Amino acid sequence: MKNLTLHTPEGVRDIYNSEYEKRLDVLYGLRKCFKGFGYSPISTPTFEYFDTFSKEVGSVESNEMFKFFDREGETLVLRPDITPSIGRAAAMYFSDTDEPVKLCYEGNVFINYHSLQGRLKESTQAGCEFIGDSTVEADAEILTIVVNALKNSGLKVFEIGVGHRDIVRGLIDATNLSEDIKIRLVKLISNKNFYGAKDLLEANNVNQNLIDLFEITGKIMNSPKEWEPYLLKAKKYKKVHDALEYLMKLYSLLEENKVLDYISFELGMISEYRYYTGIIFTGYSYGVGEPLVKGGRYDSLLSHFGKDSPAIGFAITIDQLMLALERNNE
Repeated sequence: MKNLTLHTPEGVRDIYNSEYEKRLDVLYGLRKCFKGFGYSPISTPTFEYFDTFSKEVGSVESNEMFKFFDREGETLVLRPDITPSIGRAAAMYFSDTDEPVKLCYEGNVFINYHSLQGRLKESTQAGCEFIGDSTVEADAEILTIVVNALKNSGLKVFEIGVGHRDIVRGLIDATNLSEDIKIRLVKLISNKNFYGAKDLLEANNVNQNLIDLFEITGKIMNSPKEWEPYLLKAKKYKKVHDALEYLMKLYSLLEENKVLDYISFELGMISEYRYYTGIIFTGYSYGVGEPLVKGGRYDSLLSHFGKDSPAIGFAITIDQLMLALERNNE
């Protein structure tokens, strides 16, 4: 029988000596950056009740959570995602205020991936949540914090791709296709198989004007001038049209904040987190396959915990950031 006493389980690892010191320095710098933007620290438990991350919340799939039971037989999980935990805490401690609440955090998350592909089952995240403000200005602030936090950590080469949930969702809803075909379409767009998506739309006799509009899901754009030609075609599809106009306003604010050098617009972006309701974004860097940062607007999540309040936030995965810093300095 194999002796496991000197080994760690698959998907976790020890961090020590200079590597851990560098990690602590990066976390300190992020904390300082978040505080500079007026965000107050919060810490939530490593494990919570399963209902905090249930299917209705729209976080990680149930079969990818580490589950166990307490003495009363209640199902508990190691948190796979910190945002719902912050939402629960905000609903508990800030239920009697209508003023915006700005919170920042750091902590470990646990996801029981079926196929690792270089991913860790335990990773460290640091991020911010801006609760109680539904404006495009709040979205711009969060993206500005992301850019400044990564720059201040020493990262020089990175890009934040920004999309909007209503673009892909609005286009797919407009097709009036069956649910099975819609699921296939989402998968094709998510896998960036845009030729396959076009073939599927044509095979199901979707309106040509709408097929032409689907072209935006396959493009990465740098400014509204690049998606202006699609606005006229989108007028028939309010959800899509409104989302494109919203991104135009966001662009102007990001330009004022001088962070556009690190921003692109990926209009076909889809997130695995179902609680997102507006803009979504993902950050990547040279030599790192997994995202450094994920985030978006989640205006309905807190209502699950009894507080009807809009919110937006992000999480930086420290493990990926450390790898990016190492690769950038090679």
